[in-house]
Amino acid sequence: MVDTLGVIFDVDGVLIDSYQSHFESWRVLADQMGLPFTEAEFVRGFGRTTRETIVDQWPDRAWTADEVRQLEDRKERVYRENIQGQFPAMPGASDLIRSLHAAGYRIAVGSSGPPANVDLVIDQLGVAELIRCRITARHVTRGKPDPQVFQLAAEGLELSAHNCCVVEDAPVGIQAAHAAEIVCVGIASTGRNHFDLKNAEWIVHSLDELTPQRVAELIRAGLRSNSTTNQE
Repeated sequence: MVDTLGVIFDVDGVLIDSYQSHFESWRVLADQMGLPFTEAEFVRGFGRTTRETIVDQWPDRAWTADEVRQLEDRKERVYRENIQGQFPAMPGASDLIRSLHAAGYRIAVGSSGPPANVDLVIDQLGVAELIRCRITARHVTRGKPDPQVFQLAAEGLELSAHNCCVVEDAPVGIQAAHAAEIVCVGIASTGRNHFDLKNAEWIVHSLDELTPQRVAELIRAGLRSNSTTNQE
């Protein structure tokens, strides 16, 4: 590549098929607390931090900051226990990261999930040494669709946003990427379809469909589009 390019991966639904494990961990937490929680409510929380979802999901409870932290820790411990037994890696995830790295890309993850969750996924995929930057719930104060997570990831890669591509599975993640002025690939993972991802520059059903060359084409098309816009 002439220019250094970067790829920022969301984690849940992109590198790991975590839909069922996250839903079950939310149900366990809700049952323990005697609170309601439906799958539709779970889907509405995609892309947001766990702490944001707790406060928004049960607004009638006057949660203290300490209570929210404790509930978040409890929920995420259950989730990690769920995935450790049989890790549901997304097909092609490890191979894609390796091929991008070999082609000279800088690679980051940009997730609203807790650091322990993100670290577990990266370690299970065996690509820890290839990830230049990890942005997690520890670094963000605003969940998606706010662009903060992807802005920080681009900064961590020491690249312009226009030289990056985001890989996402959620509409709010696509919104966040575009708000950060980054092109986005949408992956139709569990619970997602083409309509949900219609605002992405390209939609795939598997990471196997992505190649370093195709990612470069998307980024450069975005650069041309931005250049044309700026000239008008």
